[in-house]
Amino acid sequence: MADSRRDAEAAPGEEAANPHPGKGEYKMRKARFDRTQEDLGRKPRWLRVRSPSDPRVHEIKDILRSHELHTVCEEASCPNLGECFGGGTATFMILGEVCTRRCSFCDVATGRPAPPDPLEPAHLAAAVAEMGLDFAVITSVDRDDLTDGGAGQFAEVIRLLRDQCPDTGIEILTPDFRGCEEEALARLAEHPPTVFNHNVETVPELYYTVRPSADYGRSLGLLRRFREVVPDVPTKSGLMLGLGEELDQVRRVMSDLRAHGVDILTLGQYLAPSGHHHPVRAYIHPDTFKRLEEEALELGFLSVNAGPLVRSSYHAGDHIPGRPSPLPD
Repeated sequence: MADSRRDAEAAPGEEAANPHPGKGEYKMRKARFDRTQEDLGRKPRWLRVRSPSDPRVHEIKDILRSHELHTVCEEASCPNLGECFGGGTATFMILGEVCTRRCSFCDVATGRPAPPDPLEPAHLAAAVAEMGLDFAVITSVDRDDLTDGGAGQFAEVIRLLRDQCPDTGIEILTPDFRGCEEEALARLAEHPPTVFNHNVETVPELYYTVRPSADYGRSLGLLRRFREVVPDVPTKSGLMLGLGEELDQVRRVMSDLRAHGVDILTLGQYLAPSGHHHPVRAYIHPDTFKRLEEEALELGFLSVNAGPLVRSSYHAGDHIPGRPSPLPD
């Protein structure tokens, strides 16, 4: 495990980022996974999206650049960028655009991040106010180099948003805060969000090749522990399908999430950012997503958003239960 973690994370002398078109090849050169490409034929019609052409897309990008902000929509090459930007919404990515881990599904650059920008929370709050958002989603890269995993920056963003945009709902999508969970949760408890989101991303059987620096049990524990610390805030998690998982494995993860008090679930199709990333092993039919959504609701989830183009933050403001369900014993 130590060897895989070392290969998966940024080495101390590694460059901060590679901004060139070969970013995927650069990032994945040390990642361990089966690179055999599946012959899946042409991408199904339900996964084809139009390139963004709405002038609102350029307006949102201009606002983000003027405040020196990044979005996961752009950094992770999200297929819904045109729809979300066109509708005047965005998922903000704080703590820089360079991650300390090397997940084989992700298009965010890996390397040695710069120190957190102390002005970033103020820039973000100003941008949300300028955009007039009803609901803002805040996520981040993994920051294993920080003693609190970046939780302090999340808390400061929430504090300023509550002050300057009191009517705006706030979802945070956090890393696992490996090694500093209690400190991170204490910081977030001081300024809690509307929704706490941490994605398990895939089934535990695939963690070694998909999330080699993560731990399935640790992610479940973080979700439950947050509910124990902040009982009035619902928790949320999500999975990508099409990485090679079996449906029964997905069902077991859904059961695990409910057992750890998670009320909101997202399920979407994995799409490889480049030919150098983890290959797509299967295209999941919309009917399968619909069936899994129905099964998840039967398990007791209060809100489920499942479909080929669903991403963790997709229509996030439309999927908030009034109150979280009781935390299971």
